Amino acid sequence: MYKVKNTGLGDIFVGKEVVETIAGLAAIDCYGLVGMVPQNIQSGLTSILGMESVRKGVEVRDSDEGLIVDLYVIVGYGVKIHEVAHNVMQKVTYVLENDAGLPVARVNVNIKGVKVMREN
Repeated sequence: MYKVKNTGLGDIFVGKEVVETIAGLAAIDCYGLVGMVPQNIQSGLTSILGMESVRKGVEVRDSDEGLIVDLYVIVGYGVKIHEVAHNVMQKVTYVLENDAGLPVARVNVNIKGVKVMREN
């Protein structure tokens, strides 16, 4: 549980799953990102997740300086990877700090693959 706010009536806490979902939704909203990828240590398999499982490509842990967020993503072919990663870092940090009120120490973007995006 992460403390979001202290009010005169008490404290407000959110669960780890909530923070992971917020970070995942902020990331997936960025241009150039195709999806999130879960880290399955046992089998080493990765698959692109849809919106219903967006938090499975996110790991959040606490540090003295704030949250450390690790994102595991797939980017679209032809995008500038460093720009996409930088935009994801900025967006996730902004949303967690300003919308959720949680301090962020670091956002790590791990590009796990590239996918060709079909034109409609």
